[in-house]
Amino acid sequence: MCVGRIHWNGVMPLAGQALPSPAGRAILRFMETPDNATETPEPTGIAAQDWATASVEPQYRAAVVDLLGALAYGELAAFERLAEDAKLAPTLADKAELAKMASAEFHHFERLTDRLTAIEVEPTSAMEPFAKALDDFHRQTAPSDWLEGLVKAYVGDSIASDFYREVAVRLDSDTRSLVLAVLDDTGHGNFAVEKVRAAIEADPRVGGRLALWARRLMGEALSQAQRVVADRDALSTMLVGGVADGFDLAEVGRMFSRITEAHTKRMAALGLAA
Repeated sequence: MCVGRIHWNGVMPLAGQALPSPAGRAILRFMETPDNATETPEPTGIAAQDWATASVEPQYRAAVVDLLGALAYGELAAFERLAEDAKLAPTLADKAELAKMASAEFHHFERLTDRLTAIEVEPTSAMEPFAKALDDFHRQTAPSDWLEGLVKAYVGDSIASDFYREVAVRLDSDTRSLVLAVLDDTGHGNFAVEKVRAAIEADPRVGGRLALWARRLMGEALSQAQRVVADRDALSTMLVGGVADGFDLAEVGRMFSRITEAHTKRMAALGLAA
């Protein structure tokens, strides 16, 4: 589900496709990131305001609606995917565990749609712009077995969560609180690590296959994050500093560097090479 194919030294757009805004193009240029990640700054500007104050700015309001819409559809898709993954589970205990996680994802979806309704936005209209891209991503990365499904949920969802947490730093306090709440771990991370490491211990050959799969997911997941921002003018402008203070292009580069570093640590936790 990507605008361009990710390479570790940058992004190469597909033929005939162009990004819709200068801010979106700038984000793509900074997908090649520096190694020196820095600490997140204290909230300033809009990030130090509440929703009532911040939402007076129309472009900021549009950016938040986009963000909540993307998150809501992502949670709905996660619920559906976990329900499908449960069919591949080898034991009844595993099926029950995934069902519990799916329920948590649906609860997150409800919180986001409730918030959209509260700010007088129809949830379906907010989610619609992101539905095809996310559906395409999941179709292109459909797991072939139980272990690939676990790795996909752990790697793909974690990268998305890292991205949204980075964005949350620049949101108003009310929206930031909601976004961070719905990004809470549903327990899938520890579950996936336990099952994948056990499988590798039982058959070390599994590790090579899953490492290749995880690297593919990394590229597709970063492309997903890129697409979510670059296709929506208000959201991309917020990221590069047009709405939220202090988030310049260099910080966008550092953001993707931090996301990549976190992915490397998760791969180590799984027992896989990044």
